[in-house]
Amino acid sequence: MTTTQGTPAAVSTAAAEHLPPAYPARAAWGTASRLRAWQAEALETYLADDPRDFLAVATPGAGKTTFALRVATELLSRGEVTAVTVVAPTEHLKGQWAEAAARVGIQLDPAFRNAQERHGASFDGVALTYAQVAANPDLHRRRTTNERTLVILDEVHHGGDALSWGDGIRLAFEPARRRLALTGTPFRSDTAAIPFVTYERDADGVRRSRADYSYGYADALRDGVVRPVIFLSYSGQMRWRTRAGDEVSAALGEPLTKDLVAQAWRTALDPKGDWVPAVLAAADRRLTEVRRGVPDAGGLVIATDQTKARAYARVLTELTGEKPTVVLSDDDGASARIDEFAAGEQRWMIAVRMVSEGVDVPRLAVGVYATSAATPLFFAQAIGRFVRARRRGETASVFLPSVPVLLELAAQLEVERDHALDRVLTSEEKGDFFSPEDALVAAANREEKASDELMLPGFEALDAQASFDRVLFDGGEFGAGAEVGSIEEEEYLGLPGLLEPEQVHSLLRARQAEQVKQQKRQAAARAQRDENSGVSDHKRRAALRKELSGLVSAWSRRSNMAHAIVHSELRKACGGPEVPLASTEELEARIALLRNWFVGRK
Repeated sequence: MTTTQGTPAAVSTAAAEHLPPAYPARAAWGTASRLRAWQAEALETYLADDPRDFLAVATPGAGKTTFALRVATELLSRGEVTAVTVVAPTEHLKGQWAEAAARVGIQLDPAFRNAQERHGASFDGVALTYAQVAANPDLHRRRTTNERTLVILDEVHHGGDALSWGDGIRLAFEPARRRLALTGTPFRSDTAAIPFVTYERDADGVRRSRADYSYGYADALRDGVVRPVIFLSYSGQMRWRTRAGDEVSAALGEPLTKDLVAQAWRTALDPKGDWVPAVLAAADRRLTEVRRGVPDAGGLVIATDQTKARAYARVLTELTGEKPTVVLSDDDGASARIDEFAAGEQRWMIAVRMVSEGVDVPRLAVGVYATSAATPLFFAQAIGRFVRARRRGETASVFLPSVPVLLELAAQLEVERDHALDRVLTSEEKGDFFSPEDALVAAANREEKASDELMLPGFEALDAQASFDRVLFDGGEFGAGAEVGSIEEEEYLGLPGLLEPEQVHSLLRARQAEQVKQQKRQAAARAQRDENSGVSDHKRRAALRKELSGLVSAWSRRSNMAHAIVHSELRKACGGPEVPLASTEELEARIALLRNWFVGRK
């Protein structure tokens, strides 16, 4: 990101400690009563430059709202502005802004409707959505002209010129006395210029956005402002029928064509398969471990569509005995349910996009990325829901399908990006998945339609097995694959919930080293057995493992018991280690027991 400022260093405390008498020094939503170092430095920069337009780029969870409201209190107290207009992507965020502003003495009306034409005398301004502005930009231009207005454009990347919202905010807020643009992801999936953002040409002649102040994830992680993220990826064998009637089997995460990756991914996310229940069970075990140190920690499943969200909710209810909160963007009361979850201690929330951008639920610590969205913008905003730090030592854990594009985005979490114009779009970048609230459902439908092009009609997900793949942390990869329910998987799921990043690294390195040693011992034992008893025993074990896997899958579907739990029950009843370490006799005993279950002899 091109920026006029560097990393926050030693800054003057004047900006951090002075609050105008008219606006009391009370904490804003998601913030502390004193500014963080980066907020103080950004405020100093703003006050020194005294700009009409200012773009602040700060990683999700860093506290952009606090910074913006502090600018607002300064300008109001000086009489530089007499009104504040906040523009946010969703109705829910309008309410959050109004609550935050009220805590520092600024009264915003989040219920303002265009038909009113002007806000009440008891308010200092209004909170709007981009869609609301686009619906009547002339009205908001008149409002902006009639008062000396500060306009705060939250998540300004929504304002691309190619969309009606961009045209609307340009017309409505061109007369504004001051404009403060905020974003946590200063890039879009298209090349449409964002109003009121400065672009400069780089050495290659490409126009890139220029931030007036930038505070990236790596900076925030170093300062303890955000949590580090542990990514746990899951692969597994997928089986589906194509629209041509062919049956295809492939492992998620192995080298495949783009079409096959999309179909295997879609098969994994099918709630009727075993992949989703296995990953949700693993995520819930991780949440239990985190809650040992952070009792109110919560989890969030980000689903592709409403049908899958409701199906995932049924799976979680069976696993945990507790109904999760389900938040759908077009449901009445969605905002109230988010607020209730944020203030409570419930374990899980499931959402379709509604919680993917800007929504503040600081207790979210475990996530499941169960969606087919793959743009850098969506991924960064989704992961941003888990990184807000509340105390030292907290880590976030996010479960992913082993899909190359997602693993790459996870590995590049700390990479800062500019919004670049004058470039050729890739097929993945065409079409931004983000839009204001009234377009969220339409965006979801567009994405579903795009992925369905590979599956019309006749595509059918047949079977989806899960296996633990690897852990990604701070640019490194750990783990060498393991069965669901195995000791190796449990070692990674059981990482303490409160650890410093250095401790996380040490534990991951130690566990990977032990896993490598164990695999070498297993390989040596297999080689010795082959030498002693011939290859036939090796082939026999491979056939038994395949037979056991099929029986476990069938019993899982029949009993609605998660794949990993079936394996666990078999081990308890028959004894012996996890499947990769089990002897021929132990595998045969488990198969025999399973066959008895099928005939009612459990």
